[in-house]
Amino acid sequence: MSFPKGFFFGAATAAHQVEGNNIHSDYWAQEQLPHTSFTEPSGIACDHYNRYEEDIKLLASAGLNAYRFSVEWARIEPEEGQFDENEIEHYRRVIECCRANNVEPIVTLMHFTSPVWLIKKGGWEAESTVSDFARYASYVTEKLGGDIRYICTINEANMGLQLAAISKRYELMARQAAAAASAAESSGKSEEGKVQVGMNFEKMMENMKFAAMENAQVFGTPKPQTFVSSRTPAGDELVMRAHVAAKEAIKALRPEIKVGITLSLHDIQSVPGGEKAAADAWDEEFIHYLPWIKDDDFLGVQNYTRSQYGPEGQLPSPAGAELTQMDYEFYPEALEHVIRKVHEQFRNDLIVTENGIATADDSRRCEFIRRALAGVENCIADGLPVKGYCHWSLMDNFEWQKGFSMTFGLIAVDRKTLERTPKESLAVLGSIAKG
Repeated sequence: MSFPKGFFFGAATAAHQVEGNNIHSDYWAQEQLPHTSFTEPSGIACDHYNRYEEDIKLLASAGLNAYRFSVEWARIEPEEGQFDENEIEHYRRVIECCRANNVEPIVTLMHFTSPVWLIKKGGWEAESTVSDFARYASYVTEKLGGDIRYICTINEANMGLQLAAISKRYELMARQAAAAASAAESSGKSEEGKVQVGMNFEKMMENMKFAAMENAQVFGTPKPQTFVSSRTPAGDELVMRAHVAAKEAIKALRPEIKVGITLSLHDIQSVPGGEKAAADAWDEEFIHYLPWIKDDDFLGVQNYTRSQYGPEGQLPSPAGAELTQMDYEFYPEALEHVIRKVHEQFRNDLIVTENGIATADDSRRCEFIRRALAGVENCIADGLPVKGYCHWSLMDNFEWQKGFSMTFGLIAVDRKTLERTPKESLAVLGSIAKG
């Protein structure tokens, strides 16, 4: 394969999924609830907070030249308006480590987790969140901006709408469960495979009656609006206003920093009769965000699989299709299709900020990487402005409500010793990067 000079070949992580002990965040609080929907707590995670140097060196030694990671809002601002200088210095050291190893740091300001205090104020449906997020973005830029060239403000800004749609379907299935428990269970599994984040809908439904009381005790409300709560249309717009406000705050201090957002994007396809349903789905997932992002420096494209639509709406994966641990269809060609479709209406730079599969068979990950990057190469050959590819994930980590059972990593992490073992897939990605 041939890629242009300066193309970013990297891997991605999210702070809460790898650092460990993120005790001031909403996710941590939810993991501790007696009737939590999490299969296990994050705990020390991969202890990346203390072992980042080892992990970045493994990335660099394989031949990769970029690392997309998130700084943790709940660490940096554990109480409203009170910033922790020690924590911002920690992230400065992470960035310096990247630079020392010739790795480009691509920084995400918010990757799903928020400070508990923000959720107590109403979270991602509260008007105050726009200015709170902008203040946080300004602080990070003031302290670290001199060493950063790329910032993603918000990870998968459209996730709340995707979850809202699936939650509605899941609630319907839950009501039918008494009459057809086994059918509901199998359907629930397929529903979880329709969203690109680790969710445990079945357990959420079982725990619903307890969760309201326990959430009220922790967050002051029975239905806290975390970033991955089902989002209202007003909340969806609020997220985009928060992005714009953060971008303005960053540019006011460091106009040279390239700023974008990332979106969770399926390769949406239709079968005969499903054209309108597919078009509506693409509008909700991408098109309606264009007015908010059209002037961004880049868009972070995050894709894992395709979604097919028929006359009645979204279809299950084709019979006999290979499925990953997350119940996604193994379909690496989706990435090329999504890049081309996005470029039709978003003409600025594109960076693939996440793409990968959860599997115990690393040979399938190797195959996925080769085919996905062949698609990226095709796009670049046709003149599309794709500037980088960050594989998800650098290491096996905490996949949200699914716990540590979903293995996305290029590097294996022993759950008892935390020993790192690079997989063949890391070498495959590195060899492509080296050309």
